[in-house]
Amino acid sequence: MAQHDRDLIVVGAGSAGAVIAARAAARGRRVLLLEAGPDYRSAQLPEVWRSPNPVVALMDPTASEHLVWTGLNSSRTEKQPQAPYWRGRGVGGSSSVNGQIAIRPPMADFEEWARLGCAGWAPEDVLPYFARLEDDDEYGDQPHHGRGGPTPVHRNPQHAWGSVDRALADSALAAGFGWAPDVNSPGATGVSPYPINSRDARRVSVNDAYLEPARELPGLTVRGGALVDSVVFEGDRAIGVRVVIDGSVVAEYADEVILSAGVIHSPAILLRSGIGPAGQLRALGIEVRQDLPVGVGMQDHAMAVLSLPLRPEAAITSPHDRHTNVCVRWSSETGAHSDDLMFVSLNQNVLAMATANADAHVGGYGVWLNRTHSRGELTLVSADPTVHPHVAQRMLSDERDLGPMREGVRALAELGRSAATAGILDGSLDEANRALFDVLAHDGDLDDHLLATALDAQHGTSTCRMGAPGAAEAVVDPECRVRGVRGLRVVDASIFPSVPRANTNLAAIMTGELMADRLDV
Repeated sequence: MAQHDRDLIVVGAGSAGAVIAARAAARGRRVLLLEAGPDYRSAQLPEVWRSPNPVVALMDPTASEHLVWTGLNSSRTEKQPQAPYWRGRGVGGSSSVNGQIAIRPPMADFEEWARLGCAGWAPEDVLPYFARLEDDDEYGDQPHHGRGGPTPVHRNPQHAWGSVDRALADSALAAGFGWAPDVNSPGATGVSPYPINSRDARRVSVNDAYLEPARELPGLTVRGGALVDSVVFEGDRAIGVRVVIDGSVVAEYADEVILSAGVIHSPAILLRSGIGPAGQLRALGIEVRQDLPVGVGMQDHAMAVLSLPLRPEAAITSPHDRHTNVCVRWSSETGAHSDDLMFVSLNQNVLAMATANADAHVGGYGVWLNRTHSRGELTLVSADPTVHPHVAQRMLSDERDLGPMREGVRALAELGRSAATAGILDGSLDEANRALFDVLAHDGDLDDHLLATALDAQHGTSTCRMGAPGAAEAVVDPECRVRGVRGLRVVDASIFPSVPRANTNLAAIMTGELMADRLDV
């Protein structure tokens, strides 16, 4: 094999890529980290993105245009049109623009991964890395937690909760859900304060936590504005990437290439490199290198929202008030898995803001399908790297998802009718949710309503699924190596066999931490 000036090229400076690049450079490896969006030092992040409420920046075009991919769309269900799908762009990736939720998946997810043949991803394998990544200010000294890691984790005290947070917690407890003070404790279920990934009420991204301290390492080079087109091969070995910089295509070489460009762009790079479904590639005139199910199997959490017209004194007093502090993880009676549903508080209803109702005193309760069977697909529509792929999430397309989702929405409506919720309302709950309540009693009508209105939680995964070596659905093996080629791995949330029963950011950071230790495997 030819010797290169660099040991490693990492494509994408998001929640996994920034971690693996910084950790590898700290161990003396020569790393080139390529990011399609802007590279900037931690102090240069626009202050609006530090806000406890990410809605403020997402609704501000001047703040979001450089750090969120523009023109990237997805359909949520087969009955919905394409609509914007927010993904972070620039160093920090989606950790710079997400809701700052630091929740771990239940360990049952990783038990399932191990049963699928993902050796090295069982609970006892991943738990040390969840502990390593965190600095938990409340539970850091517990055996399953960590103190002093790069990622700060705290929980707002109840006196700092919004009115919707308190109403959701009170109504859920009154309905018989248990109290779980640490949702990240193995086995935790019920009503919990959300763990938050911030310090002093200001966002801490992986750019802040991992890249900034690593900037002076001699082996680390970070390059922004570098849109990776495809992987360069010598025989069956990846030896580098083709990169578009300022309109020109250049090649960069290394001994190994890691794609950490996320659920959308890691599979797109593989497809442009000739790795993916053969028919799709041939239709675009791309030579087939490996016929693998790239882009097949995408998942996200289907979500429904109950709108809450709030009394003026119950509404948030500042746009920078925290948008959510409470979640309720619970198990449906109709589903086949535990903890398959999640309630969330919304002190500010994102839907209201997105429809130019930013001044309305509107909050919400949300429920999402925490364990999903439905799978979508990402397909390449052009070999041009500046053209986004077509994304169809196909949420709720699997019949097994409809029963738990109906159950979750009906339970959500009951919480909305509780005494705790009534105390914060101004106006009729039924009128505010007329379209939902008109179909609530009838399964078929409710299904149609959900298929027409379901949201996603921006928790996309599984477009480059990991599985047992040789498994038909697998794109990468348990060491994240792309099947059928050498020197090429994918390390980000796209490899998750299924969307975990939690927000995805902490699991993506854990993946970077774990794989940084396994690069020589």
